[in-house]
Amino acid sequence: MQNKHLSSQFDGDLSQACAQLLEMGGLVEMQIRRAVAILAQASLSLAEEIFTTEIRVDALEVAIDHTLSSVIARRQPAARDLRLLLAISKITTNLERAGDEAKKIARKIKFIVGNDNHAARTMPIGDLRLASNLAADLIHRALDAFARLDMQAAIAILKEDDLIDREFQGFVHKLVAYMMEDPRVIGAGLDLLFIAKAVERIGDHAKNIAEYVIYIIWGADVRHRPLAEIEAALQGNPANPPENLS
Repeated sequence: MQNKHLSSQFDGDLSQACAQLLEMGGLVEMQIRRAVAILAQASLSLAEEIFTTEIRVDALEVAIDHTLSSVIARRQPAARDLRLLLAISKITTNLERAGDEAKKIARKIKFIVGNDNHAARTMPIGDLRLASNLAADLIHRALDAFARLDMQAAIAILKEDDLIDREFQGFVHKLVAYMMEDPRVIGAGLDLLFIAKAVERIGDHAKNIAEYVIYIIWGADVRHRPLAEIEAALQGNPANPPENLS
């Protein structure tokens, strides 16, 4: 990912930090995909696997923090190297939180299955599985954009986060219609709404990761910037951002 430095050990340190991040990302993506499978299969064993994986994710978060602290203290990086390390720290936080959302989904479905909540299974859960798959795919693509430092891929993720938001809003409207038609399913509807919100947040974390990929490449903080403004800047000067994005 990086240009070679005079110190091969420095390159090794950077590679280690990137490798740890991608390993953590792979585990988090696995958690999310298992959460999607739980939605389809109502499998308590898959829920337990998510809880077990969370321990490994947390351990990697600590290991990455240690690696970053060590590199910054010993190497005093600057410019793009420093941006890379800062971005890794931020991406790590977003991955850990995305894993937490997968764990929340697993806990809620474990509760639904444990209470034999038939009402939840009669509601539009297929829409929820679709949104969950979209969120898992966005996390995968965000990690791929990081590994390749791919600006276009990062921009595409910013666009597609809106798709998950629209799926969430559509699902909420359907839930409200179901609950208004039959008040007996209100409890089940609220359980599914909790899951849908967790899915939406996973999509938000994927978007955040994509924004940090752009930060590494451009050196510009594009958080809270309109997408149209970012795209216009990319078309005008793809190698370096204009001053108003710096």
